[in-house]
Amino acid sequence: MTTYMPETSNAVPIQFVKRTAAAAEPVALLRKGRFHTMAKPIGSTCNIDCTYCYYLHKEQLLDQHRGRRMEQSMLERYIRQYIEAQNADEIVFSWQGGEPTMLGLEFFEHIMELQVKYSPVGRRIVNDLQTNATLLNDDWCVFLKKHDFLVGVSIDGPRELHDGFRVDRKGNSTFDNVMRGIGLLKCHGIRFNTLTVVNRLNAKRPIDVYRFLRDEVGSTYMQFIPCVEPKDFKTVAPQHWPIEAMPKVGTSAARPGNPDSIVTLWSVDPDDWGYFLCRTFDEWYKKDAGRILVNLFETAVAQTMGQPAQTCITAEFCGKALAIEHDGTAYSCDHYVYPDFALGNIQDEHLGTMAFSERQQKFGYSKRDSLPAYCKQCKHLNLCWGECPKNRLLRTPDGEPGLNYLCSGIKRFHDHAGPVLRKIASELV
Repeated sequence: MTTYMPETSNAVPIQFVKRTAAAAEPVALLRKGRFHTMAKPIGSTCNIDCTYCYYLHKEQLLDQHRGRRMEQSMLERYIRQYIEAQNADEIVFSWQGGEPTMLGLEFFEHIMELQVKYSPVGRRIVNDLQTNATLLNDDWCVFLKKHDFLVGVSIDGPRELHDGFRVDRKGNSTFDNVMRGIGLLKCHGIRFNTLTVVNRLNAKRPIDVYRFLRDEVGSTYMQFIPCVEPKDFKTVAPQHWPIEAMPKVGTSAARPGNPDSIVTLWSVDPDDWGYFLCRTFDEWYKKDAGRILVNLFETAVAQTMGQPAQTCITAEFCGKALAIEHDGTAYSCDHYVYPDFALGNIQDEHLGTMAFSERQQKFGYSKRDSLPAYCKQCKHLNLCWGECPKNRLLRTPDGEPGLNYLCSGIKRFHDHAGPVLRKIASELV
């Protein structure tokens, strides 16, 4: 879940300086590429306890201990390597957790010093921060404003919907503290957007969610992320499910709330996801198109126009958005932080080498190459590309594995929005 939409163009091979046996550090690159990394300098440590969080369990899975953070030497190594590996005019650093503000201001002041130290001439470095906003205060806001951070705030709708799953470690409401944090961001004139996890509860009230974000929060850029979590997500990595355990689309096991369901109780129902998208799209188009940005609608317009996808989940390929943990281990994707998808550690290998490695390229290409025939024959293929591979939990009507859990909802949205998307696209050409 990130505030930055990673570059989705295809990875291409690049060349690196050979590392000598005496070298103490992975050396800089001869040629550079373009990729994005979600940094987790505090690991899974968080001050609240969201029921649906896909990251809290990393504390056990990766043997993390609460309170761990990225050491200063590791932080410097990461910042240097990340900058060295980039060739874009703008270099984007994204900071997440857990809850990154628990690291404190001193940690982030040091980040700014290191970015200045390694900043290339003529290049621009920008930062974004994903937060639950509960720990923000005036000091934090002065810092964020001074350094022009883009802040992503996690909020799931009005109080009764937000508090359905986003509670603190004592099970209490977090809504008031989040809204207080948003108020501070507004007061200090800090750019922010909202990230809303669409789950089994709030998916049934799309207009209430959308209007709340627009009218009460004042969000002008909304990200809607469907909550899809297999029951075994804490121990089994994505795409490592046994084929015989994958249900066919349309069966009871392919929906939440049933005894044989393969997903958690809080996962969004596929049909509710389609309903949520259709209703919010209609509201957005009638009242807010061109004024408010919605991640999934913006990329749908762009892709309808024949332009590249603006999100990795709707792109033909992925693999250009990595994650790095507090211990320096890099993973193929933010949602693939499992030992199965560890690429290596930046103490031993340059981050750029891992980002453009043959293994990571294979990971990126497999998004397209592993699609079942059912998807390849779909009229919406070029707008969907099977969505995120982490959600390909089902088998097709013919029994082929690899169908996205959200398929029926995605189809419903594109069937509904298609005529309007084509109208918008024709007007923008």
